[in-house]
Amino acid sequence: MSQESAVIVGVGPGLGWSLVRRFAQAGLRVAAAARNRATLDELLRRHAAELPPGSVTAYACDATRPAEVQALFEAVGEAPSVVIYNAGTFEPAGILDITPEQLERCWRIGCLGGFLVGQAAARRMLPRGTGTIIYTGATAALRGSAGFANLAVPKFGLRALAQSMARELGPRGIHVAHVVIDGQIASERYRQLAEQRGPDALLAPDAIAETYYQLHRQPRSAWTLELDLRPWVEKF
Repeated sequence: MSQESAVIVGVGPGLGWSLVRRFAQAGLRVAAAARNRATLDELLRRHAAELPPGSVTAYACDATRPAEVQALFEAVGEAPSVVIYNAGTFEPAGILDITPEQLERCWRIGCLGGFLVGQAAARRMLPRGTGTIIYTGATAALRGSAGFANLAVPKFGLRALAQSMARELGPRGIHVAHVVIDGQIASERYRQLAEQRGPDALLAPDAIAETYYQLHRQPRSAWTLELDLRPWVEKF
């Protein structure tokens, strides 16, 4: 049996890196993609000891550009076993202040990129009749809060995309899942917030990555379309 492979789009020092490490340590060959190749290379260099030798290859890819998504999958070559879309952005602004350019930019990264990556993944998985596609969502996919239109609009769209894909591709052997991240992900940026709230008050990236890995390993007799993750202290 050939070695499994993963394509992870939207790799940074938080959840993206945890996903790369989890799947690589599970024995998969991982293609790690981000818009900034130099930043990604530095991340891999600093954490090389955490990875099996030769398990991860870095790629530059702007997921909003069809040609770059196509080039990424052509460079990977084989049909991946699992593809994860983890890219997103948010530009805070009130509804009266959002510019058309801001809304379009957030939608292109948060939703259009998910479509392009998911479509490219499905085209390669379908001939084999198996594969997993996972999307990173947010609470904003379920409700649009004041001041968060730039996040809610693309996340609503990404959730709708995942639902349509799951219903269309599931009967053909492709597992599509959407994960609602309900809360702040722990990072250096939120260190002070974590100290104020106490232990395990923010989502641990490694814990999220473990859930993604278990989604990929689910038997097809019991697939999950959507699940939500939050810290034990988060109100909902």
